[in-house]
Amino acid sequence: MRIGFIGAGNMASAIIRGLIGNGVRGSDLLVYDVDTAKQVALFEECGVCMCGSADEVIHGAQAVVLAVKPQVFPALLPQLAPALQESSPLVISIAAGKTVASIEEWVGDGIAVVRVMPNINAKVSESMSAFCCNAFVTAEDRELVTRVFDAVGETVELAESQFSAYAALAGCSPAYSLLYMDAMAEAGVKYGIPKALSLKIVAQAVLGTARLLQESGEHPRALVDQVCSPGGTTIEGVIALQKLGFENAVLEAVRASYEKDKSL
Repeated sequence: MRIGFIGAGNMASAIIRGLIGNGVRGSDLLVYDVDTAKQVALFEECGVCMCGSADEVIHGAQAVVLAVKPQVFPALLPQLAPALQESSPLVISIAAGKTVASIEEWVGDGIAVVRVMPNINAKVSESMSAFCCNAFVTAEDRELVTRVFDAVGETVELAESQFSAYAALAGCSPAYSLLYMDAMAEAGVKYGIPKALSLKIVAQAVLGTARLLQESGEHPRALVDQVCSPGGTTIEGVIALQKLGFENAVLEAVRASYEKDKSL
């Protein structure tokens, strides 16, 4: 199957690299971007097929990833609608905030549309991606979407009504995690460890903890109990975090992000 990309920015490039790393041939990936330099860079790195127009991508691919900025959709998609109606590829949108219904309105009836929300960690093939579909998407289409986005991390299907909650958990949480890690690294500096080394220590500790949670299958609280020895150093820090409202601050951050997403 040939997969097309309209737009060759950071996220599209990350997905393409992930697909190449998973054995997809560059010649099966069609790319168009108004910035020709981006196409050339992907051709030189991944051997993708460069196209001269968005319509060429649509006519040549069985699935088309819309990887342009959300604000471009209202003007661009009606222009693409005739080609989409003629070729009827699977349309995959990664534009933030653009619902399946809005995309259907721009491209017309009868087109299979999937909305996907990856996150910034796709840059290192550790994205968390969620997708939802319209009524024209088949089981085979769902398998393709999962295969494409599993190439850059993990993928789940959600009801679109859950996307605001998902955005707060997966889309926003990298920023929360980075703030936490930077604060931890600053604490390391306070106690004599250089910042760069502190960041290395903290990043690996967080990475390892995430993997431990994924692979152990244990509840986070059970793992906390394993780290907290009676009368030890960790329980003192945990109590301090609880006293200062750490968990409530996290809940409030998610609530604020959720409410903002719902208002868009």
